[in-house]
Amino acid sequence: MTIAPAHHDGERGQTAWSDAQLLYALEEVVEKELNRHLAIAKEWMPHEYVPWSDGRNFDGVMGGEPWAPEQSKVSDIGRIALIVNLLTEDNLPSYHHEIATLFGRDGAWGTWVHRWTAEEGRHGIVMRDYLLTSRAVDPVQLERFRMAHMSEGFESDNNHSMLHSVAYVAFQELATRISHRNTGLHSGDPVCDRMLARIATDENLHMLFYRNLLAAAFELAPDQTMSAVRDVVVNFRMPGHSMPGFERSAARMAIGGIYNLRIHHDDVIQPVLRFLKVLEIGGLGPEGLKAQEELGLFMGGLDDQARKFDERLAAREARKAARQG
Repeated sequence: MTIAPAHHDGERGQTAWSDAQLLYALEEVVEKELNRHLAIAKEWMPHEYVPWSDGRNFDGVMGGEPWAPEQSKVSDIGRIALIVNLLTEDNLPSYHHEIATLFGRDGAWGTWVHRWTAEEGRHGIVMRDYLLTSRAVDPVQLERFRMAHMSEGFESDNNHSMLHSVAYVAFQELATRISHRNTGLHSGDPVCDRMLARIATDENLHMLFYRNLLAAAFELAPDQTMSAVRDVVVNFRMPGHSMPGFERSAARMAIGGIYNLRIHHDDVIQPVLRFLKVLEIGGLGPEGLKAQEELGLFMGGLDDQARKFDERLAAREARKAARQG
């Protein structure tokens, strides 16, 4: 089912769509992608990924043993990344509010919004249960961070536009998958690695949903979608950017190989752009062409920044090896 665009812009020779019209026009695509997702998504139980037999009481009202760093089985970088990743998941109520407001609660859109929220809820559940049961992180610090982060709430940089929001989550879900997967690989704990691999599988399915939806948006409104992708890529920030100490933690995660400019360029932005052939799309009006050109220039600059980061990291590792030698 299709509907006529809001109006025709004679100067650009392109049609312009309102958010409401795009939501309606993309409803069939959402239903198709929802059915595909439900057919391939596998049910899993958070409690099965938690080492409950390792658990014991903490100090406080239960009179147990206080937490100490040496109790943690995960690496230092693993602890930092796990806290960042869990605090990001904790703001799910705000994320739900954002997408439910933009996408609505009716029809296929609404079904997806609630299904996505339910699946994301499992991630926070299993991560917190694992962290507390295995004593991977300081539980007092974790709760204080959670309270501070959630008390601030979350407001997306892209809540002004449905297309910007779809473009953002297409990249952000992949970024989250990569962050979880790399955290598991660098955690030093096979139990943690297995848990985060399971979460990463979900995040990849979420990315596929939004990426395919973005492809359909390019078919309907190429100029508007190109401009949205340009804006999102140029101004991309992870949803946890407002949490306490995020910049310092992000720097540690960058050095530790969890998430950095090289990973962002090679494993997040480029794969989505390449799959959608964003820089090869033709038939654009002046605004779309301008956005496409600016996006290409930005990606070249991002690659240069990533190369400089790689060089600094290699020099840092060389100095470290020399000191140890």
